[in-house]
Amino acid sequence: MLTGWQYRLASVAGVVALTTIALAVANHPTMQLLFTTHIPVFNRLEVIVLSGGAFSWALLLTVLAVIGCLLPLYKPRPRRVLDTIFLTQKRVLVAGFALASLGYFNWSYRLPRATLVMTIGLLTAVLPLWFVWIRRRPTRDPDRLLLVGDDLEQMNGISASISMPILGYLCPSVLSLHRDGEPAADGGLVLQQSGETASADAPFTHLGGLERIGGLSRLETVLLEYDIDTVVLAFRHADRAEFFGALDACHDHGVDVRVHRKYADRVLATDGTIGQLVEVEIEPWDPMDHLFKRVFDVVFALVGLFLAIPLIAAISLAIKLDSPGPVLYSQDRTAGFGETFPVYKFRTMVPEGESAVPSSDTENDRITHVGRFLRKTHLDELPQLWSILRGDMSVVGPRAAWTEEEVLLEEDAPAWRKRWFVKPGLTGLAQVNGAKSTDPQTKLRYDLEYIRRQSFWLDLKLVIRQCWGVVRDLWLTVWR
Repeated sequence: MLTGWQYRLASVAGVVALTTIALAVANHPTMQLLFTTHIPVFNRLEVIVLSGGAFSWALLLTVLAVIGCLLPLYKPRPRRVLDTIFLTQKRVLVAGFALASLGYFNWSYRLPRATLVMTIGLLTAVLPLWFVWIRRRPTRDPDRLLLVGDDLEQMNGISASISMPILGYLCPSVLSLHRDGEPAADGGLVLQQSGETASADAPFTHLGGLERIGGLSRLETVLLEYDIDTVVLAFRHADRAEFFGALDACHDHGVDVRVHRKYADRVLATDGTIGQLVEVEIEPWDPMDHLFKRVFDVVFALVGLFLAIPLIAAISLAIKLDSPGPVLYSQDRTAGFGETFPVYKFRTMVPEGESAVPSSDTENDRITHVGRFLRKTHLDELPQLWSILRGDMSVVGPRAAWTEEEVLLEEDAPAWRKRWFVKPGLTGLAQVNGAKSTDPQTKLRYDLEYIRRQSFWLDLKLVIRQCWGVVRDLWLTVWR
């Protein structure tokens, strides 16, 4: 991938060239005639071909608008292909709205409507391909591998067992390993080997001939600066903050990740290996599946919120009349890669301290009369449509668990964190099959099966089953 000023120059030059070509094609008489006569909806637009000074001014305004709106893309930052495509298309549409505003206010050098629509349509197709292409890695360029972690013994073993060239490693500036739960007496670097400890007198600036590039906080900076394409994680513990934080950073920047085999039960792993390493499947689904899934989420959330407005108002009034306290209840849940987000539900219990131990509704005497009805009919989940619209959740996926409850769930299901590799959902395979947090092993098995089988049609099938279940439970509850 190009870097620095070369990337900025190439990206801007490409935008100017492609915008000029797109406008020239859209302004051609033949294209104007075909577009305004053979394309439905647009057949009412007039054929207007610009020439001379009018075309020059229109070209200048179009180029300036597109260049200005694409400013975030001129930074040589690694991104996933799908993110690059979506960001480019969004910025091109913003440029289109800016140019349309000039036409709305009767600007002297505005683009004709047919020309504007064709130009923006062409740019939404070709500009994403351009930015994906200039971000490609030449096939002759060797893999750029980086070690990241806090376990020097593990990092030493990894560096000695693989043949790929390693640029360097990131680790904390001070490492004090523990023995039997107690810190080292001198507070210095202690390497643990076969249950024994040995102090390292010299400061560690090199590991097996490798250079220490910096601390863990510099991970994103190093990924960009060195154009890293593969990261190997070597942490003592697969914790939420550092281990999954590093996974999240690599996911955001489109970097491949590998971990030691002993962490294979904590991550989604592919079959690809490098010695004792397994490849982490950071992106378990096809990009098109992500696209269809997000479109489905937005449409479902918008329609659901619109249709449920009277119901939401009635439920809110019933909650206020039934018991004192707020209408909505929020709780921190786990999202992708261990991040957290607030989940909103209709309050179904008396507002007191809650326990993280999973329990059934029949065992909880804090549930209100309205709350018991809402839980039986699943209507307490309606506010989560807003979380889906925001992008924190999906319609279908593993159920987002309470962060404090997950500590207990992981004791019964050690592979629980494999669920963190996809966006949590309102419903899913576990939910429609009645698996609950009181049986974490069964719930995890269904969630992992969904992650392996995910498709648009499976999502649609699960949504239909869940909607039918809600209607059935609502009917039975009202009838009783």
